[in-house]
Amino acid sequence: MSLIPWLRWNEAPPRLSSRRPADTVLETLMMELAGQMREAERQQWERGNAGSKICTGVDYSWLASAPRPTYDLSPGERLQLEDVCAKIHPSYCGPAILRFRQLLAEQEPKVQEVSQLFRSVLQEVLERMKQEEEAHKLTRQWSLRPRGNLALATFKTRARITPFTSDIRTISEDVERDMPPPLRTWSMPEFRAPKED
Repeated sequence: MSLIPWLRWNEAPPRLSSRRPADTVLETLMMELAGQMREAERQQWERGNAGSKICTGVDYSWLASAPRPTYDLSPGERLQLEDVCAKIHPSYCGPAILRFRQLLAEQEPKVQEVSQLFRSVLQEVLERMKQEEEAHKLTRQWSLRPRGNLALATFKTRARITPFTSDIRTISEDVERDMPPPLRTWSMPEFRAPKED
């Protein structure tokens, strides 16, 4: 008999992450922003070095140490971005990151412009979320609407209402009564008022 199952009694059962999905989205998006800012700074530094290498004709890059990050977000801007990131639904986190990377690859912005680009992507995502939520709300309203021929029932009641009837007989009424009903167009439905006997 093995004692291994008995020795596992004090281990904690495996748990899911105790963090909220909104916290995970916030952390993921802010890490993406920080990483892309470092990458933009590195590319900007390399572009600057390439320009100086062309001017002097000598490569001193082996002598230079790795650049330290020189640009950081202000605390106010960081809080604003975190506030916007907290509004993003987890299902939109991946598409937001993909769109952000796509814009960075297309525009190759400076380090100072990366946060503005990130903010614009987040605003796009929030607008898309709002539009899809409104569309979902309309769909839900239509699906919860009582089904039935409500329009047909109101038409039937309207067909019976004859506000212009009177007891005075006219010549045109006698002529219309003796004529056959006019031929209808086949593309249109035929509606007839109930005949009074």
